[in-house]
Amino acid sequence: MAEITLKSLAHTYLENPKSSQDYAIRELNHVWQQGGAYALLGPSGCGKSTLLNIISGLLEPSSGEVLFDGEVVNDLPPEARNIAQVFQFPVIYDTMTVYDNLAFPLRNVKTPEARVHERVMEVADVLELTSQLKRKAKNLTADEKQKVSMGRGLVRDDVSAILFDEPLTVIDPQLKWTLRRKLKDIHQRFQITMVYVTHDQLEASTFADKIAVMYEGQVVQFGTPRELFETPNHTFVGYFIGSPGMNFLDVSARDGAVWAGDTALTVEQGVRDAIEKASSSNIKLGIRPEFIEVHTEPVEGGMSAQVDHAQDLGTYSIVYLTLGGISLKARIEEDQTTPTGTAWLRFPDERLGLYVDEYRVEVDHE
Repeated sequence: MAEITLKSLAHTYLENPKSSQDYAIRELNHVWQQGGAYALLGPSGCGKSTLLNIISGLLEPSSGEVLFDGEVVNDLPPEARNIAQVFQFPVIYDTMTVYDNLAFPLRNVKTPEARVHERVMEVADVLELTSQLKRKAKNLTADEKQKVSMGRGLVRDDVSAILFDEPLTVIDPQLKWTLRRKLKDIHQRFQITMVYVTHDQLEASTFADKIAVMYEGQVVQFGTPRELFETPNHTFVGYFIGSPGMNFLDVSARDGAVWAGDTALTVEQGVRDAIEKASSSNIKLGIRPEFIEVHTEPVEGGMSAQVDHAQDLGTYSIVYLTLGGISLKARIEEDQTTPTGTAWLRFPDERLGLYVDEYRVEVDHE
């Protein structure tokens, strides 16, 4: 097991990069602690797989260092880094049996056969492959092949870390939940450093204790699933995490009030003060649909909004609203009356986030 440190790491695929936009990975400093279960989450093209391949040694960074337990490994080839990597599509030997596929990484490092058998049976049991051990890999289904591929990554107990690059892409949707839980169980059982790359927030939250959210080649927030949901550090995190994502209102301060379009918002003095002090005009207020209070009648501190329509999702509804010319979504529970025509909204102070130049800033609460 290893602590993985990325120090001033950057990478570009261009020979003569001219700006930060030319970098797949912008300068990055990050640490994954020994024995942790982590996810690297972000949309396609944000740099996730590039970063994973740099860690494993399949790609050499343009600048910066990769350290395992404090030792720089930039010059070490993949086989010398003692890393197991599970790819998006299965990497197995079709002509071998499932047993021999699982045994291959151990036999390759001259592991005694008794230990090989012990580990193969242990991993096969965890992944529910025991009944398949005598079958040729070519006769397996796509999801069974990927389970074997995952097992090949898990079977060695002396690896520094296991890297998963969107390993459930080819898995049947109904089996994904089961395999995510199994990976979590495997981590808790063996305590190996694991980094799981995905674009799916549910996969990340199910597997990882902490999630690194990537956007445009940078880690914009590193935290627990709850931290990412409740206090997103960047507008992208707010938008990307949650279903639906966070509402953002472009705001400004004038005449002693905070305005969104042509509507004065009811917010605390600390928010008004922070907006007035901001040196940028790129200022947003963010609030999640779950945290907006929706009322069918006027209430103290309520802001009048137009109800556009509502989507009934069974146990809750999503109400689409317009406030000050800005579209918002609010979530209401099934026992709550769905408003029509006009609704009155309140934004609880403790649930409201202020973002300047896309990053969250602290507010002095009264």
